[in-house]
Amino acid sequence: MNFSTLDYFVFIGYIVFIISLGLWVSREKKGHQKDSSDYFLASKSLPWWAIGASLIAANISAEQFIGMSGSGYVIGLGIATYEWTAAIALIVIAKFFLPIFLKEGIYTMPQLLEIRYDRRVRTGLAVFWLLLYIFVNLTSVLYLGALALRTIMGIPLYYGILGLAVFSALYTIYGGLKAVAWTDVVQVTILIVGGLVTTFFALNAVSGGEGVLAGFVDLIHQAPEKFDMILDKSNPNFKELPGLGVLLGGMWMAHFFYWGCNQYITQRALAAKSINEAQRGLMFADYLKILTPLIVVIPGIVAFVLKADIAKPDVAYPWLLSTFVPIGFKGLAFAALIAAIVSSLSSMVNSTATIFSMDIYKQLIKKDASESQLVLTGRIASAVALVVAVLIAPTLSSLEQAFQFIQEFTGFISPGIFAIFIFGLFWKKATANSALWAAVLTIPLSIGIKALIPSLPFLNRMGVVFLLLSSIVVVITLIESKGDDPKAIKADKGLFHTDNIFNIGAIGIFAILAIIYIRFW
Repeated sequence: MNFSTLDYFVFIGYIVFIISLGLWVSREKKGHQKDSSDYFLASKSLPWWAIGASLIAANISAEQFIGMSGSGYVIGLGIATYEWTAAIALIVIAKFFLPIFLKEGIYTMPQLLEIRYDRRVRTGLAVFWLLLYIFVNLTSVLYLGALALRTIMGIPLYYGILGLAVFSALYTIYGGLKAVAWTDVVQVTILIVGGLVTTFFALNAVSGGEGVLAGFVDLIHQAPEKFDMILDKSNPNFKELPGLGVLLGGMWMAHFFYWGCNQYITQRALAAKSINEAQRGLMFADYLKILTPLIVVIPGIVAFVLKADIAKPDVAYPWLLSTFVPIGFKGLAFAALIAAIVSSLSSMVNSTATIFSMDIYKQLIKKDASESQLVLTGRIASAVALVVAVLIAPTLSSLEQAFQFIQEFTGFISPGIFAIFIFGLFWKKATANSALWAAVLTIPLSIGIKALIPSLPFLNRMGVVFLLLSSIVVVITLIESKGDDPKAIKADKGLFHTDNIFNIGAIGIFAILAIIYIRFW
C-alpha cells in the first residue's frame, strides 16, 4: 500500500494515543491498591455508552473486516444476517439474562454455573473456556490480523503476530478491564469512522464519482443477486445460509451462546454501574450492530462489482483500502482495521485472565488468595495466554479458511453451553448431572451428525444438536428429581422490568430490521 507521511503520522499517532490512554485511565489514586473488582470489573463503574462501545469493539475484529467482506464478495448482503439477527438476541439477553447475572453479583460465567449447579460444572466449563480462548479465539485473531498486515503493508506474518500481541499487552496486562473498556470507546469510534471512510470511497468509485447514494443504487442495479437476504436452494451458497433456516434455526444458538454466555462479551455488562446502565449499553450496541454491515459487508459487494483483481475473496477489503482510499485517509482506514483487531484481542486476554484467576486459581490453587495476589495472577495469566497464542497462531496458515475454523469449532460446542445456561436460568428442575451430560455430549453429537449427514447446513446442525441436548437435559432431570432443584435461581417477574428508554429502543430495532428484510427479502 502506498502510505504517505500523513498516513504514517495518523497511524502511529493512533497507536501511541491508545497505549497512553489505557495506562492513564487505569492508574490508581495515591494510597489505593488495585483489587480484583478494579482489575476484572473496572470497579463496576462503566456507563451505558462505554459498555455499548466496548461490546462492539470486542466483537468486531479481523474476522469481520477480512472474513465478512470476503463473504460479502461471494454471498452478498445475506451474510449480514449474522449481524442483524444478533441485534434481536441482544434485546432478549438484556431483558432476561442480564438481570439474573447482576443479581447474582458474579465475576465470571463459570461462577454462575456453580451457583446454579455445582463446582464440577464450574471447573469443567472454566477449563473449556480457557482452552477455547487461547487456542481458538486469541490465535485466530492474531493470525487474521497479521494476515491483514501482510496483505496491506507487506509485514512478515510472524512479526505482525508479535506486534499485535505487544500492542495489546502494553496496556491490557497492567490496566485490566478498565483500560480495555475505556480505550474501546476510542477504538470503536476510529473503527466506525475509518470503516465508513473506506465504504464512502468504494461506493463513490462505483458511481464514477457521483456520490455514495448513487453508488449504492448502482450497486443494487449491477449485482441484484448479491442483495438477497434469504437464499433459495438453487443458490450455491445455500449451505452457508440455508434459507429460512437462518431465521428459524441454529443461528440463534450461536447468538445466544456468544452474546449471552461468553465471558469476554458479558464481562462488560457485569462491570456496569447498574442494571439500567447495562441494559442501555446493550441497546446502544444494538444500533451500532445495525450499522456494521455497511462497514464490513458492502465493501465486499463493491469489490465484486468492480471486478477486483484478487486471488481470493478474503483479500477484498485490503484491495479496496489500497485501491480507492486516497492518500491522507489510508492511515485512518488502516487504524480502524487495527483498532478492531487489538480491541478484540485485549478483551479476550482480559477475560482469559479473569476466568483463570477467579475460577481456577482462587477455587483450586489458593482459596485464601488476597486481592493483590488475584491481580498479579491475572497479569501473569494474561502474559502467558498471549505468549502461547503467539507461538500457535502461525500454524493457522495451513488452514484454507481461518474464519471457517472459528465458526466450525465454536459451532460444535455452542449448542451444549447454551442448553446448560438456558435450562439453568429458566427451569428450576434442571440438575447438575444433566448439565454435565450436555457439556460432555455437545462435541461428540456435533461431530457425529456432521459425519452422518454431511449435507446438513452448518447452522441447521447446531439447531438439531441443541434440540437433542435439550431432550437429554429434560430426561435426566426428570429421572433424577421430580421437584425443583435446591440451587434453582429464584427470580420474580419484577426482575425483568425494563424502563421506557430501553423499550422504545427495542421497538426501533425491530422496526429497522423489518424494513430491511421486507426490502431485501
